[in-house]
Amino acid sequence: MIIERIPAGIYATNCYILACEETYECVIIDPAGSEENILNYIEENDFTPKYIILTHGHGDHIGAVEGLREKFNLKVLIHKDDEYMLKNANHNLSALMSGPSIEFNSDEAFEDGQVIKVGNLELLLIHSPGHTRGSSCILVENVLFTGDTLFANSIGRTDLEGGSFEDIIKSIKEKLIILDENVKVLPGHGPASTIGIEKATNPYVR
Repeated sequence: MIIERIPAGIYATNCYILACEETYECVIIDPAGSEENILNYIEENDFTPKYIILTHGHGDHIGAVEGLREKFNLKVLIHKDDEYMLKNANHNLSALMSGPSIEFNSDEAFEDGQVIKVGNLELLLIHSPGHTRGSSCILVENVLFTGDTLFANSIGRTDLEGGSFEDIIKSIKEKLIILDENVKVLPGHGPASTIGIEKATNPYVR
């Protein structure tokens, strides 16, 4: 398993390229900002992109989607409860950010517990509402991509459209913190952590 973090956009969103070492197939998680750095990394490593997976529908996580989808003819996946956000710049908040308004349709809506195969990797999609209604995480072997649900020593905002403090705490406690303590946490912003560290030190989930 190959993982590359590419911070992108004015909000330093963590875009991740997740690739299978055997087949060089890859998935792009939360392509933010512009597509240039993401595209360069994929082409330099001869990866074959299969999907774009969005952890949620906010504008700071979707800026490079259209460019990458067109370049590689990719399917864009998002949880069904956040599909509506992509279609409206006010709902996804890009209309309020310093940059272009972003509106597009997803290609496929996933549900909690769905598994996506990328090469020899199996990606488990975990619905974790709270930051948005459709916020989701992605578990691959011992790595958890948490989007804006769980950060190092913090959690995602719950004061935006579709947010709920009660829901995000429930999602973290019932779906994430129960995982093995050695699972690495790769969030949508900021540094990496582990489930064990967050379980022991995160003030929101202790």
